[in-house]
Amino acid sequence: MSGHHADTAHAHSHPHGHPHGQKHQPSRRSLLAAAGGLLIAAAVPGSAYAADTRTASGTAPAPRAGASRTSLVTQGTRLVHADLHNHTLMSDGDGDPALAFASMRDAGLDVAALTDHATLFGISGLSQSEWDRTRQLADAADDPGTYTAIRGFEWSNPFIGHTNVWFTEQFVDLGGAISMSALYNWLGSRDGVAGFNHPGREAGRFDNFAYVAAAREKMVSVEMFNRGDDYLFDGWADHGSSHLNACLNAGWRTGITGVSDHHGTEWGHPEGVGRAGLWVTENTRAGVLEALRARRFFASRYSGLRLDATANGVQMGGVLPLASGSGDVRFAVDLDRGPEWAGKPLNVQVLRPGTDAPVVADVIETTSGSLVEFTVPLGVEDGTWVVLRISDPSQPNGQPGPAGHPCNDLGVAYSSPWWLQP
Repeated sequence: MSGHHADTAHAHSHPHGHPHGQKHQPSRRSLLAAAGGLLIAAAVPGSAYAADTRTASGTAPAPRAGASRTSLVTQGTRLVHADLHNHTLMSDGDGDPALAFASMRDAGLDVAALTDHATLFGISGLSQSEWDRTRQLADAADDPGTYTAIRGFEWSNPFIGHTNVWFTEQFVDLGGAISMSALYNWLGSRDGVAGFNHPGREAGRFDNFAYVAAAREKMVSVEMFNRGDDYLFDGWADHGSSHLNACLNAGWRTGITGVSDHHGTEWGHPEGVGRAGLWVTENTRAGVLEALRARRFFASRYSGLRLDATANGVQMGGVLPLASGSGDVRFAVDLDRGPEWAGKPLNVQVLRPGTDAPVVADVIETTSGSLVEFTVPLGVEDGTWVVLRISDPSQPNGQPGPAGHPCNDLGVAYSSPWWLQP
């Protein structure tokens, strides 16, 4: 083990409001079978929400811890908590879309998106009128500087995979883009960005992440936390490779995100499901889009968590120049979740490419509330990316990989990668 701990950072809690009382409304799930079952894979999570993570309608959620939004290792940006993957009655969710943005704001999120499914000609997903309504709801909820509400959609091919798209003026379903190449072509002429959702849940795994150079800057994210699942090794027995390895080794430059993929009526409130932390210059749509394009974000399994990290002074998501193609890289990792986690033992795992599973170049013991610095030798000849995974060594990974792998403990957070460049 290497590394040392700096002084514990000060942190404070953030109050969270109450969810709106809601009446249960029928979902479109009854329509899905008639529409050919296009969304069945999307409607069945890898692991269902535990009943005790739901908030009973009209009751206050449990108080949540939260760290300060100011980084200990970088300047010029501020942390915002985000959930960029949510569903409503407009596709296969249970909830009234008119309540979603307020629910997420009440839950303490700073950035939220609605991303209902676009399937085939609006039969079981978004119609044009619903796409227009999503814009109206997002515009009404958007509060620049305080709360950013975003319209998006989930392109949904039941065999190849699902992709979230944000910040486009139009949406496309399978009638307009049936394949990954068609989707990349559609994205190419538009200003928005997109991400790979729950990789491997659909058997085709985005044509096994076949790389398309022209789409590299459009595809900004890959989900590692979705609902309660860690997708580092999910489906290992079927795929035999880590989804993270498959994506990054193919050449994609995706940041790493977490999402709730919420299909219920308590958007933002369930705890222990994925979410993201974005380092933004301002909490506006323009600021969020800039942070996504810069891959300046991380995935978290828990609310209120702050993760920032630099490698030789370069913030996560950046290009890391190595003068001779290799050398010692100094990492600084700021990790905190406020008073509730003060002193909680955690590991920082340094993930490197490897053939099927990531190679763990080092494991550094730390605690929540600490700034930890350590040095790891890195070389481009061993692969062009490095990711930091934060784990809880006291709990197992519910989706383990190869026997004995260091990442078979519980994932807490992932940094976005750094890309090594000679």
